[in-house]
Amino acid sequence: MPLTEPHDDRLRQEDPVDAARDAGEGAPDEAGQPAATEPAASELAAEVSEPEPAASPEPAALPAAAAEASEPGAAVSEPEPVLPEPVRQRIVALTATVLPGLPADEVPVPLRRVAKFAPNRRARLGAPAIAAQLTADPLFRQRITARVLADSGDLGAAVLEGTAPAAADPVEVAALAYLARPRGWRDLIEASGAAVRAEADSAVVAELVREAEQRATRAEHDRAVARVEAEKLRDELARVREELGQLREEGRQLTRSLRETQARERKATELLATERGRAARAAADADAELRRVRARLAEAEAAAGVARASAKEARSVDDARLWLLLETIGQAAVGLRRELALDPVDKLPADFVADAFADQSGTTAAGTAARARDTDDPARLDQLLALPRAHLVVDGYNVTKRGFGEMSLEQQRKRLITGLGGIAAQTGDEVTVVFDGAERMHGLPPSPRGVRVLFSRKGETADELIRRLVRAEPSGRPVVVVSSDREVADGVRRHGAYPLGADSLLRRLSRS
Repeated sequence: MPLTEPHDDRLRQEDPVDAARDAGEGAPDEAGQPAATEPAASELAAEVSEPEPAASPEPAALPAAAAEASEPGAAVSEPEPVLPEPVRQRIVALTATVLPGLPADEVPVPLRRVAKFAPNRRARLGAPAIAAQLTADPLFRQRITARVLADSGDLGAAVLEGTAPAAADPVEVAALAYLARPRGWRDLIEASGAAVRAEADSAVVAELVREAEQRATRAEHDRAVARVEAEKLRDELARVREELGQLREEGRQLTRSLRETQARERKATELLATERGRAARAAADADAELRRVRARLAEAEAAAGVARASAKEARSVDDARLWLLLETIGQAAVGLRRELALDPVDKLPADFVADAFADQSGTTAAGTAARARDTDDPARLDQLLALPRAHLVVDGYNVTKRGFGEMSLEQQRKRLITGLGGIAAQTGDEVTVVFDGAERMHGLPPSPRGVRVLFSRKGETADELIRRLVRAEPSGRPVVVVSSDREVADGVRRHGAYPLGADSLLRRLSRS
């Protein structure tokens, strides 16, 4: 169909200078591509807010209707109608579809970047700018309308004539009428808006009818469920009534049992009263017997007192005899000491024994070797352990860290205790090993026979415990202390013990 310019009462003339400037701005660069790239939504909003330059195409291109609108005395344009939302969206979609087909000089400056958007983004992001430009620029709207009407075919021709086919989409008719603006276009938009609203109301009514049908279906289902539940409740009521009858029968039986139990209780109460009388008589008899027994006990205690007095006198006689005997023996010992002219001694027999083992005759080679032995010689340790009733005290960690410090503490303790068990079994002497520790360690093996394992308490060291052990021994008993600590050696030497170095015990253990 031949294209004709639609009627518009707001057409205005373009300025040739502005048209040339717009054409220069939209011209492609040397590579044949548009100079501007697709903007972001924020840039587009900023650009829409800028003042729009007046579009002024060549005067020869203006239709007759636009020329008439530019004459003095033209009618004042009416305000824009309020468009339904579907009509507004369709107008923006039609404009966005044909916008890239316009020449660059015919596209308004605010929409030049929108024309470069992707099709799915053009109508969505450029909707505000397109709507504003369609309202403010009648010439742009007529250019868009010419291309939209060319694409719409017979429907566009019918809209230009001011009629709308009965089978046409009211939204499409209203959009074409808004763009073409033929005679009576406001009536077409109003009728299309009424049709859109009627469709919306019909959709709401259909939705309400569907919801009502769904509620009716649910009500029918609930009614069926209620009938089933009522049947279940009737069955349950029958069962409860049956159970109630059984419970009533059981209650009657329990009542009879209660009466029988009460009768038996009365009989038991009578028997209890009889037994209480018998128990009272038995208690009276027992009290009388208790008084008799207490009298006999008093007589026995008196007899025992007399016996104790007699025994005390006899013991006094025995004590006098024993004292006289001891006094006689003591005077005899004093007389014998005077007769033998024995002076008080500074050494005990154990000291003499130790001296005898420590100081041998200097004429033999063995005696010379004994005198040359030091505190780390295992032979010296053997000599001291050979003394009668010797007591070997070992500073545990001092020996283990010197001999096998590469092992863990648990392995060190285990190895030392095992070796001392062998020494105790060979010599029969008393052996005590002392370790530092605030509390007893876990994981210790059982102590061998003759070996005592001690741990120092919290706030006390193993050295203090060793000195306390040495002080507790009676004077004259040979006590051997193995430790390489000089303070420990000096301390035990002052209390009469024999200090030896840790190497002597390590050599003795390695030999065995």
